Amino acid sequence: MTFQVIPAIDLRGGRVVRLRQGDYAHETMFAFKPLELAQRYADSGVQWLHVVDLDGARSGRFENIAAIEAIARAGQLQVQAGGGVRTTDDLRRLYSAGVSRAVVGSLAVENPYATAIWISQFGPDKLVLALDVRYQAGTWRLPVHGWTEDSLVKLESLAAHYQRAGARHVLCTDIERDGMLSGFNLDLYRVLHALAPDFEIQASGGACTLDDIRHVRDSGVRGVIVGRALLEGKFELQDALRC
Repeated sequence: MTFQVIPAIDLRGGRVVRLRQGDYAHETMFAFKPLELAQRYADSGVQWLHVVDLDGARSGRFENIAAIEAIARAGQLQVQAGGGVRTTDDLRRLYSAGVSRAVVGSLAVENPYATAIWISQFGPDKLVLALDVRYQAGTWRLPVHGWTEDSLVKLESLAAHYQRAGARHVLCTDIERDGMLSGFNLDLYRVLHALAPDFEIQASGGACTLDDIRHVRDSGVRGVIVGRALLEGKFELQDALRC
């Protein structure tokens, strides 16, 4: 896998939105229609798109699956999507909708053994593990349920588990940076790369400038998720692809 710039579309009520630090009370809605925005990104030359069903992440059931399927079925982009994945049937539903990689978030923290079975069952290229972290008490911990509940799970132990399980694609977000346009936490990605050098890490949360993308690329990641910066015109996607 070469370095990938992956635009993100977050969906709530069928609309394109962005949250600040995962807070549903701090939502910005954008005028773009999901399929039209995806097509715009495809025309810029990207290969992958990251889509999150924010309603599903909250409720535990897919609520924007029609929009996700429309984007995937258009055939212009390979789609990785999640938000509400709880069961094997959820994975199959995403794959049936044309999604190439299913994103597993809270369950990857709450039930790492079931998630490891999925990696074996479907193959490491069919899943992305979303490990969203917050620095607490001198270590990186992983809250769950839309970042609303703290857990005692540490990044180092979970990374070791998934490296043994053969995981490949890992999306890691510093919650404090998400949606803040404040740059990436480069130390986080260096730590994760050192813990699990076989992971193809996707960095998320904080992109604001092209230099942010260049710097995070040098920290051991293989891809970068870009959301708010593109929606607000901080830079052009074509320029990001040249980083």
